[in-house]
Amino acid sequence: MKRLLLASSLLTGLAFAGIAPAMAQDSDAPVGKAAGTFMIRGRVIGVIPQNSSSSISGAINTGSVSTSNSVAPEADFSYFITDNIALELIAATTKHDLYADNTPLGNHYRVGSTWVLPPTLLLQYHFMPKERFSPYIGAGLNVSFFYSTSPANNAVTQLAMSNNVGAAVQAGFDYNISGHWFANVDVKQIFVNTTASINGGAIKARTALNPTVVGVGLGYRF
Repeated sequence: MKRLLLASSLLTGLAFAGIAPAMAQDSDAPVGKAAGTFMIRGRVIGVIPQNSSSSISGAINTGSVSTSNSVAPEADFSYFITDNIALELIAATTKHDLYADNTPLGNHYRVGSTWVLPPTLLLQYHFMPKERFSPYIGAGLNVSFFYSTSPANNAVTQLAMSNNVGAAVQAGFDYNISGHWFANVDVKQIFVNTTASINGGAIKARTALNPTVVGVGLGYRF
């Protein structure tokens, strides 16, 4: 009986020794993307306003508007409707300085600063969802809320910004590093128009900010 128990223990030990590495290897194996799952990503983003068109009217009828770049953290939440199709909700907030260019007040004259909260919902198509390298494209809707807007308190004593609803497009890729972990690179083009009301509306500055958003980060697929 003792020999039988010893033999059974040895066989069990050998079997576990063989299964454990296989289990560890399986836990580190790429899982890819799958219908009915969620992915959460955290990124560092650079927000680069294109300032593609602008005009100033009212007390000053000449010049243009420019906005500073910004770096910030971003979080996004994705739900995979199918292996290839996902919905992604993006949340971030950034601060920007505003300047008036080529005006009687001078060039690159600081107008003030503002924070923008631009929640964006995108419908994505993911190519090769079961491969380590899986690129995607997306398109959707952006709502930009401007808040904590502050005048520069030089010649500008009052400043307000209008909110905006616009389109957004996206391209990027995920790389399944190990198990449920993914590296991510993402580029978005967001179309944002806003009007700055200066000194109680005496001056109106309209601009198409249209920021390009470049992000790099990590994701985890549940």
